[in-house]
Amino acid sequence: MATPTRSYTAPIATSTGSLLDEKLKKSSPGKIGGIVFGIMLVAGVAYIWTKLAKDLSIVHNASVFPFVLLGLALFIALGFEFVNGFHDTANAVATCIYTHSLEPHIAVVYSGIMNFIGVLLSSGTVAFSIITLLPVELILKVSKGSGFSMVFALLVAAILWNLATWWRGLPASSSHTMIGSILGVGIANQLMQGNSGTAGVDWEQVTKVFKALLISPVVGFVCAALVFLLFKLVARDPRLYQAPEGSAPPPFYIRCLLILTCGGVSYAHGSNDGQKGMGLIMLILVGTVPTAYALNHTVNAKEVQTFAAVSTQVAGALSNYIEPAAVIQDPGPELERFVSTKKYDTSVMPALQQMVNNINNEATRYGSLGSVPADMQSNVRNEMYLTSETFRILGKAKDAPKLSAADTKIIGNYKGFLDKSTRFIPTWVKVAVALALGLGTMVGWKRIVVTVGEKIGKTHLTYAQGASAELVAMCTILAADTYGLPVSTTHVLSSGVAGTMAANKSGLQMSTLRDIALAWVFTLPVAALLSGCLFWLFNLIAK
Repeated sequence: MATPTRSYTAPIATSTGSLLDEKLKKSSPGKIGGIVFGIMLVAGVAYIWTKLAKDLSIVHNASVFPFVLLGLALFIALGFEFVNGFHDTANAVATCIYTHSLEPHIAVVYSGIMNFIGVLLSSGTVAFSIITLLPVELILKVSKGSGFSMVFALLVAAILWNLATWWRGLPASSSHTMIGSILGVGIANQLMQGNSGTAGVDWEQVTKVFKALLISPVVGFVCAALVFLLFKLVARDPRLYQAPEGSAPPPFYIRCLLILTCGGVSYAHGSNDGQKGMGLIMLILVGTVPTAYALNHTVNAKEVQTFAAVSTQVAGALSNYIEPAAVIQDPGPELERFVSTKKYDTSVMPALQQMVNNINNEATRYGSLGSVPADMQSNVRNEMYLTSETFRILGKAKDAPKLSAADTKIIGNYKGFLDKSTRFIPTWVKVAVALALGLGTMVGWKRIVVTVGEKIGKTHLTYAQGASAELVAMCTILAADTYGLPVSTTHVLSSGVAGTMAANKSGLQMSTLRDIALAWVFTLPVAALLSGCLFWLFNLIAK
């Protein structure tokens, strides 16, 4: 068959004329979908409760306050993931539902299951790349008032902005929102201490993350346009280039591709976006019940023995960069100053060497990390975390000595153990995040589906356009996850849809694109302002 000579021009969507209006009004999760997700929910909650109860059984504290605070903090953190679910995850099912490849209740449950798998198999790299943006001094104080103020300010600000943009039906980015909230807390923390507002922000790391958020929509737009043009070159079935009519499903082969890419985007979203709240949940756990979560109790005695040998090597390697007369009484404050200001002086190396020796003595004294006394868990964790961050910043600090290749390798092995000991995510946390994302998707998918399907282009989304956008979104997010970079499922997919509309010369609804662009522009400053103000307010309450 010949390639269609002109695009299908369905009516522009209106509030009363959408192809999906009647279907959306009548849609519900469905009995089968509800039963499947209900079973997952019950089983997941039972698993979480069992694991959490086991972890908390080693906590011997007469006060119930930490547990009340833990419950409140987890409720808010999972609330963020719930909002993320109906705000971001809905994008994964948008094209599949809009093209009638799957019934809504089936697509949502299918997406929830793939999200669940993606979260469970995630490495945690993205989670801790987000945490790295936070001021180290607040992370070290996570069990104190300022640390709790930080976590609550981040989560509440992100939830409020996500709800506001979702209510307007705008595909705004939860990733973007979280970055803005982190910047707001970092700047507010410095201003409250009388320092320069930018002093406590690791701008190099922020730039790296922000570049990923900025470039990924461009990649989505360009690549989706190219894939769509390839579709038109290779697949000459005119049905692929028409908008859905009634409730008829697309041709079988394109339907299979749409279902596959829906699952792929859902998996990728779980693997990438699902991690954003995990790091914050771990900070909550460390702050409220450090006895159970400050250190990774799976690190056994054999690993600690290996760590001791590597620690001795690292201490020896650092001797090559220490001036003979350098003496440090207390290494902690010196290293905190360095990671906060990023300004190197000759006291950093001897302080670092002393801290390495201190950690070695504490770890080997008790045999395994699980055997470290309850009242020492937070202290050992803080020393490990501070040392790891010092090594991370040391290689980029101005005036710092250049380490040899051999010393760099030894330090890299040592830092890997520190990170394994302090940057871990229990499986039950992943299960909780996956369930929250799934529940959110089941509640809030409808608004985003209409925006993606009908309000980006001047013609309704066709089968080939949906497949192109989903395929590119899946590959882009998975690639970002490989490199530990947080990207926005929302922006990658919506920009992909826009790219296919441009390639098809369908025209773009500039009012929708303007709203999305404005949401993109304002997300960072608004989230930063919200979180900064909330951080200041919560600090007043916590005093």
